[in-house]
Amino acid sequence: MLNGLWLGFFLVAALTALSRWLLGGDAGVFAAMVESLFAMAKLSVEVMVLLFGTLTLWLGFLRIAEKAGLVERLAWLLGPLFRRLMPEVPAGHPAIGLITLNFAANGLGLDNAATPIGLKAMKALQELNPSSTTASNAQILFLVLNASSLTLLPVTIFMYRAQQGAADPTLVFLPILLATSASTLVGLLSVALVQRLRLWDPVVLAYLVPGALGLGAFMALLAGLSATALAQLSSLLGNLTLFGLIVLFLVLGWLKKVPVYETFVEGAKEGFDVAKNLLPYLVAMLCAVGVLRASGALELVLDGIRWSVLQLGWDTRFVDALPTALVKPFSGSAARAMLLETMQSQGVDSFAARLAATVQGSTETTFYVLAVYFGSVGIQRARHAVGCALLADLAGVLASIGVCYWFFG
Repeated sequence: MLNGLWLGFFLVAALTALSRWLLGGDAGVFAAMVESLFAMAKLSVEVMVLLFGTLTLWLGFLRIAEKAGLVERLAWLLGPLFRRLMPEVPAGHPAIGLITLNFAANGLGLDNAATPIGLKAMKALQELNPSSTTASNAQILFLVLNASSLTLLPVTIFMYRAQQGAADPTLVFLPILLATSASTLVGLLSVALVQRLRLWDPVVLAYLVPGALGLGAFMALLAGLSATALAQLSSLLGNLTLFGLIVLFLVLGWLKKVPVYETFVEGAKEGFDVAKNLLPYLVAMLCAVGVLRASGALELVLDGIRWSVLQLGWDTRFVDALPTALVKPFSGSAARAMLLETMQSQGVDSFAARLAATVQGSTETTFYVLAVYFGSVGIQRARHAVGCALLADLAGVLASIGVCYWFFG
C-alpha cells in the first residue's frame, strides 16, 4: 500500500507537469519540481536535527517512568474496564494486562513500547479466537481503540512546530486533546453498537461517566473564554502538563529507588537509534509531497474542494489542511510530510498549519494498524473493524476542524 501511494505521488506529479507544459506552455514547472526535491531533502535533515534531540530527551524520561512502574500501575487501574468491554476474555487472562499496558503506553506517548505490547496482546486474543482467519469481537474493539489515536501528549507534534519556528509549540495541546477524545469516543460507541456491549454496566459507567462529565464541564468552562484566552490556556496547560510529567517521572523514579540518571541515558540511547532510522522515510515522503505540490496537482485537488465549499457558503480556510487528513489513514510518514509541507507553505502559525497539526494528533494510520495487528496473527476477515476505525478517524478530523475554528477562528 505504501509503495503504491509513494509511487502514485510521483506519477501524478509527472502527469500534471506534462499537462501544464503541453497544454499551458509552462516549461518552468520542471525546474520547480527539481528545486522542490532538493528543498525537501534539506528540510528533512533540519527536522531530523531537532528530532534527534527531542526523541533522545523524551525516551530518556519515559524509560524512568517505565522502571518506576507507572505503566503497570495504569494497567492495574484500567483492567476492570476492559474485562467488561471484552466479556469473552476470561478474568485474569494475560490479554487483559497486555491490552491495558498497550493503552497506557499509547497514552503516555510510548509508541516504541506500545506496538510490541499490542502485538503480544493481539496474539493472546487470537488464542481465545475460535476462528483462525476471522477477527473476534475483542480483537476488533482492541484494534479500533488503537486506531482511534489514544496519545494524549503529542510531543512529536510540539517538536515539529518548534522546529518550524512556532511562537508557542504547545498551542495546539487542548485542540488535540478535545479532538482525540472525540475520535476515541466515536470508535468505542460504534463498536459497542455493533457488538451490543453493555455500556450501562456499573463498572463501565464508573469509568466512562466521570470522564464524560469531566470533559463536558471542561468544555463548558472553555465555552466562556475568548479565542485569545483559549490560546493562552492551551499554552499554559500544554507546557504545565509536559514539564509536570517530567517532574512526576523523576520523583516516582527516585521514590522507587530507580537510578534516574543511568536509566535516562539508557532510554536516551534508544531514542537516538529510533531517530536515525526515521531519516530515510522522512526524506522519501517529504520529497514525494514536495514534487506533488510543485507540479500543481495538490493545488488542483484543493481548488476543486475549495470551490465546492464556496458553493455551500462555508469558510474555506480548513481546505489547506486537508492533505494531512486525506493521507493519514494510509501512511503516518506521508501525513507527517503533508503536515510539514503545510507548515512550510502556509506558515507554522497559520490556521491551516494549526489545523493540520491537530488532525495529525487526533487521527491514526488506520490501514497500517489493521495490516500490522491483524497480519501478525493471520486474520483475513476484519468484519466491522475497518468501518468503525474509519468512522473514528472521520470524527477526529471533523472534531479537529470544529475545535480549531473555536480556538483559532
